[in-house]
Amino acid sequence: MQTLTSNDGTRIAYDRAGDGPPLILVDGALSSRSGSLNTPLAELLAPQFTVYTYDRRGRGDSGDTPPYAVEREIEDIDALIDAAGGTAFVFGISSGAALALDAAARHPAKVQKVAVYEPPFIVDDSRPPIQSDFPTRLQNLVATDRRGDAVKLFLTDGIRVPGFVVTLMSIMPMWKRMTSLAHTLPYDASCMVGTQSGTPLPAERWATLSAPALVVDGGKSPATMRNGAKALADLLPNARYVTLPGQTHIVKPAVLAPVLGDFFAAQAEPRPQRP
Repeated sequence: MQTLTSNDGTRIAYDRAGDGPPLILVDGALSSRSGSLNTPLAELLAPQFTVYTYDRRGRGDSGDTPPYAVEREIEDIDALIDAAGGTAFVFGISSGAALALDAAARHPAKVQKVAVYEPPFIVDDSRPPIQSDFPTRLQNLVATDRRGDAVKLFLTDGIRVPGFVVTLMSIMPMWKRMTSLAHTLPYDASCMVGTQSGTPLPAERWATLSAPALVVDGGKSPATMRNGAKALADLLPNARYVTLPGQTHIVKPAVLAPVLGDFFAAQAEPRPQRP
């Protein structure tokens, strides 16, 4: 484990593996560098890249300086890029995809390419939208130490996991790890504000993102997830859209890794000039 200090003084813990161009992996909700899809993904990508996995603020060995703001998480990625040499590729999954896109838009000279897997956007009426008070509801539950209820709210209202499945999950060993990260759920919800209302994506949010982008979804994922991914690919000026047959939101690292490796290793096309 290594650490760095982000712009606001928060300690960010990270691991580095491999040898090659730097690649930063950004986790989604209820994940940390010691327990997420990005952990085996890093092992698979390490032969081609120097892969950085890190604990987002408030998780694992990283610190957490209040008050929270999405901008602070973007600064954390910026600090990681600086630690990696000043430029890097960035990949994000789920809510981490929104952060990866924000980082690429905020620092276009530093993020050489960006790839995302199934950012949980809601751009149509294929499912009910997330209510605007969702981050506040999560925060209120965490503030009153109702961590299990916060996780249940996130899973049912946010991801639409059936109630009986959530009940089964609550008696499994994974529940302890999930509730230990419950205080970061409002952070993930804040990252998604403005993208889950059932309306078109906010084009201005990524207006400065001209880096080559890869948008990936799973062929067995819900229509909402796939529609959101396609809408993002259509919105970005230099994006490629790929569907992985047979995959869901819980994608298999062995299936995703070759697609990411090919994308990041390929010679970049010239970036389009904006008018």
